[in-house]
Amino acid sequence: MSPRNSAAEARRTRERIVERGIALASSDGLEGLTIGRLAADLGMSKAGVLGHFGTKETLQLATLDGAAAAFSRLVWEPAADREPGLPRLRAVCDAWIAYLDTARDVFPGGCFFTTASVEFDARGGPVRDSVARMYRAWRRRLAAEVRTAVAAGDLPAGSDPEQTVFELIGLFMALNQEIQLFAAPDAVDRARRALDRLLGPHRA
Repeated sequence: MSPRNSAAEARRTRERIVERGIALASSDGLEGLTIGRLAADLGMSKAGVLGHFGTKETLQLATLDGAAAAFSRLVWEPAADREPGLPRLRAVCDAWIAYLDTARDVFPGGCFFTTASVEFDARGGPVRDSVARMYRAWRRRLAAEVRTAVAAGDLPAGSDPEQTVFELIGLFMALNQEIQLFAAPDAVDRARRALDRLLGPHRA
């Protein structure tokens, strides 16, 4: 095998490990992500998995990065080409609902980041710092859309972007709980009604 083919194969193997890690961690948490479990699920040796990451913490961080890329692909990218401000914010919210409600092939345990934030909010260390950094980046992105919507007159002039984002984050955490913990059949409808109160009636 040539060095180029060997490197490509190593990259594909690493991607397979991360993909499986995302699925497991969405249900069992990042602490439930073990080298042995991944090796068994993927038909690999523990040494083979460990060789790609070195430590469990490195594996957790790689899994977080992979989950962030998947979240961006599912929630941000479908809305990225929409008009900035309220149209894009509403499109993001629509994709966010779909992510929580239907993305079971990627995140079988529901919202990966809700699980990670609850799991690590009282801890220290690089994994907690990475979770917090990703949440802050997402909040900044949402707040920028709210500011644009206010400047365009699509949201009231007195709207506080940080408060709006605070309420959006809470709304989507509640939606995840309704879907995951309670299997509530009206969860999505309730979320859409809450969004209409917060952002105004949806305009297709």
